[in-house]
Amino acid sequence: QVQLVESGGGLAQAGGSLRLSCAASGRTYRISALAWFRQAPGKEREFVAAILWTGSLTHYAEAVRGRFTISKNSAKNTMDLQMNNLDPEDSGAYFCAARSLGVWGLSASDFGSWGQGTQVTVSS
Repeated sequence: QVQLVESGGGLAQAGGSLRLSCAASGRTYRISALAWFRQAPGKEREFVAAILWTGSLTHYAEAVRGRFTISKNSAKNTMDLQMNNLDPEDSGAYFCAARSLGVWGLSASDFGSWGQGTQVTVSS
């Protein structure tokens, strides 16, 4: 089992910045990638960004590319999401997720471990 704990959500103004962190523990040797997803009220959970467990490759949703940066600290088994130039459309619950070895997609169903989520609210 892999345990994920998010931190760092909160309230920001449009154009501002927030940084989210995710700490992974447990059977981390089974992780192939980590990702952030978000979910706004009444909407489906959507992909935000992902990074390989090795940290060698990243991928972003079009809506956040150029504004968000995903990174990984291998020594601490943590992953961060730096969010700049925030927009009210970025508001929602942000979830950290882990994908197991042998799985290759970036859909929510490809990620078997999830954190409890952290709330991000961007005011206009």
